[in-house]
Amino acid sequence: MGRANVWLKRAFIFVISLIAIISLLLLGFSLFTHGYLHQQEEAEREIVAIHVMYVIAVVIILLAIFGAIGVWKEKRWALIVYAVGMILSSLVMLVLNIRGLASQSQVREELKKQYLNLLPLVNSTEVLNDIQRELQCCGLESYQDWKFNIPNSCLCTNNSTNPCVAAPRNSSLFNSQKGDGPIMIYEKGCLPYFIETIMSVTRIGLGVTMGIMLLWVSTISLWLSWL
Repeated sequence: MGRANVWLKRAFIFVISLIAIISLLLLGFSLFTHGYLHQQEEAEREIVAIHVMYVIAVVIILLAIFGAIGVWKEKRWALIVYAVGMILSSLVMLVLNIRGLASQSQVREELKKQYLNLLPLVNSTEVLNDIQRELQCCGLESYQDWKFNIPNSCLCTNNSTNPCVAAPRNSSLFNSQKGDGPIMIYEKGCLPYFIETIMSVTRIGLGVTMGIMLLWVSTISLWLSWL
């Protein structure tokens, strides 16, 4: 292959190192998101998407290793493996990003339909209680989804930022109350907040893969300089 230009070599190592760091962050983000979504019994489709992110992150890290070996040891075969994998993976990620961006509204509607099938709400679970406390919401579309059995996780706190409303007088919250004062609960349902959280995670994943793809494209000119 001949002796490489020192600045070209440093530039290649820098770009590959940056790609590897982003890939590790993507892997860590996927692990964190998987742990969060794993608590949701109905989040099977989102978990499948997380598995795809696992594969992408691992493949990128492996290709970065081949690229580093090719640059550091000046091995032509390693650079060829890196370049071919880079081109193929870039095409795959481009297709996934286009499909992901084009199907966001459809995914949003499917998620809404999927979670509305849980109505009517009867028994609160630890997961649902955690969601209501964390997102400061009550029920799916509103607190009325609980009928009269409104759980304590719907209670507004002193630090609440979302709108609150007085709970119905015949709700279960008044069973243990002493006095006639109102009990404030979150007015809005969790479904819009929860769907937006999932869509935000999806957009972040798409943005990261797009950034990695652009970095890969930038390495094509560097790789051609080695030939």
